[in-house]
Amino acid sequence: MKNATGRSPLAEVDPEIASLIKNEERREAEKIRLIASENYASRAVLEASGSCLTNKYSEGYPHKRYYEGQQYIDEVEELAKSRLQALFGKPLSDPKQLHVNVQPYSGSPANLAVYLAFVKPGEPVMGLGLPAGGHLTHGHTVSITGKFFQSIPYSVRRDDHRIDLDEVRKLAKEHRPKLIWCGTTAYPRTLDFPAFRSIADEVGAILAADIAHISGLVAAGLHPSPVGIADVITSTTHKTLRGPRGGMILCKPEHASVIDRAVFPGLQGGPHNHTTAGIAVAAKEATTPDFAAYAKRIVDNAKTLASELLSRGFSLVTGGTDNHLLLVDMTPKGIGGKPYAQALDRAGIVCNYNAIPFDPRKPMDPSGVRIGTPCVSSRGMGADEMKRLAGFMEQVASSQAPEVLDRIAAEVREMCAGFPAPGLTV
Repeated sequence: MKNATGRSPLAEVDPEIASLIKNEERREAEKIRLIASENYASRAVLEASGSCLTNKYSEGYPHKRYYEGQQYIDEVEELAKSRLQALFGKPLSDPKQLHVNVQPYSGSPANLAVYLAFVKPGEPVMGLGLPAGGHLTHGHTVSITGKFFQSIPYSVRRDDHRIDLDEVRKLAKEHRPKLIWCGTTAYPRTLDFPAFRSIADEVGAILAADIAHISGLVAAGLHPSPVGIADVITSTTHKTLRGPRGGMILCKPEHASVIDRAVFPGLQGGPHNHTTAGIAVAAKEATTPDFAAYAKRIVDNAKTLASELLSRGFSLVTGGTDNHLLLVDMTPKGIGGKPYAQALDRAGIVCNYNAIPFDPRKPMDPSGVRIGTPCVSSRGMGADEMKRLAGFMEQVASSQAPEVLDRIAAEVREMCAGFPAPGLTV
């Protein structure tokens, strides 16, 4: 008798999980998703990510593995690397001079690999402070990066909430950091990579650019590229780049060996080959006219939404945006960021509550919300929908009555029905 183990579909094996997945798929289809770090992966990316490649162990790098049976895995990884090399290496005279590692499991391990490659425990590092819009892994005290290294956070100016490069230079000269991070997670403005390069050169520091949020915009030429400027570049692959949940590191050739050793065997075992395949697919998609139009729509939608919110009395950190996200200070509306985010969710609009620079409120009950336009742009929404969305947000700020929120949620579902979400079957 043939063994049929492992051949039954998910709905039969585990109906509870199958039901939860369907529910999540419906939620993603019926709500306006404004979380700046989320997106919709294409059907092709989802297929690659859910493939049999998840079965294979592949410790090491192409043609230098510790397991046999890598004939196709090596090709998958090499495709992912060469496609990213071509996509991001455009500022270079020879894109092949950009070294690519696609094995980090996500953005945080990619950043940890940079520390392992260049910094010893206890040595000084610099990054934008979390309250000012930086990331946990740039040296925040609750992160391993703030516990194992001497973290010197820099901030933004009080008057305009832009990164204070004078402060960056002053702190760098005082503390002589081994590593300087140029990257953000809640900062709506363009990053000045050459200015950071100048400061790093003055103190002999490695310059690391974390472009997790903006990698898709960089790839499309809608944000300046750090390639050829920063020593090393890290990113997730699932935000504006619209790939699977993974990470990548790009670096100058002279750092290739130390970066590769830091990822494996320094931090990780075998790479997630199904994710690598998804990254390869996303990198190919990012070369298409459709991706270029989508990336432009991201920025256009963010600017339109910013203008509409400002006209409705909302307060925006830095007064607007250059990229995919907005940081909204809810203080003038008389409501905290957390209750506002929760009310928006009931109204079918999903974002996250977020601290604003110099926030007087506590981190778990901050003054602001962070919103982003990647998801709505992937669905094909444009200026008209952003104007309507701003109206919904104004109504929720004015009233959190259940009947008001439920009415808006119904209107949101109707609007979403006209813009099917990529990759979903609902």
